[in-house]
Amino acid sequence: MRNAKILVVDDEPQIRRVLRLGLSTQGYIVDDAKSGEEALDQLRTLRPDVILLDIKMPGISGVETCRLIRETSDAAIIMLTVRKSEEDKVAALDAGADDFVTKPFSMPELLARIRSNLRRIHISGHDEQVLSFDNVQINLATRRVTVAGEQKRFTPKEFELLSYLVTNPNIVIPHAKLLQAVWGSDYRDHVQYLHVFIMQIRKKIEPDHTNPRYILTEPWVGYKFNLPSHASENGEVTDQVHI
Repeated sequence: MRNAKILVVDDEPQIRRVLRLGLSTQGYIVDDAKSGEEALDQLRTLRPDVILLDIKMPGISGVETCRLIRETSDAAIIMLTVRKSEEDKVAALDAGADDFVTKPFSMPELLARIRSNLRRIHISGHDEQVLSFDNVQINLATRRVTVAGEQKRFTPKEFELLSYLVTNPNIVIPHAKLLQAVWGSDYRDHVQYLHVFIMQIRKKIEPDHTNPRYILTEPWVGYKFNLPSHASENGEVTDQVHI
């Protein structure tokens, strides 16, 4: 998607210059910030589609910056990291990150990640389909989720995972299949990522996330979305969802 807005947040001037030049030549509109504090200030006027965020910065860390961005923005957040520990990545996912690129990275790799996240944000593929059950309403076209009349904020990846589950209800979906559908084939073995996102979604839609009613775990296999029999699609009661 050309003309998409990208915000590059990194404390290294050379990385900001290289990314700004490389992304601009691909038709993207690029702004940059040298710190988390500066990025948060810019978000008051900018509405980026994608944020490239260094995980390790002086001042506010990349993880904390991600958490604060998520309070007001649904932009896709791709973390730039030299770290490979699962703990760091899980912390970033828990803060609302959508994807990772490990330094040093190639521009083709980064561009592929950006395109993938832009497609998931801007192409819903659903025609005003609204699914309602109990006090939950999910609009697959507008990516809007309300619970008891209160809108819940979902990151792009959280919503994509929820959407995949609810449009394939009442069957156990293996971990690898979910990971490939939402993140791509490179993530088929990253089951811990999936656990983090499922936990976050449960906190937003389950009456009691410690005793889930909708998103059920099949130990060592995957997850199943338990669609209530009284659920309705666009106002009509249904026990299946058709796309």
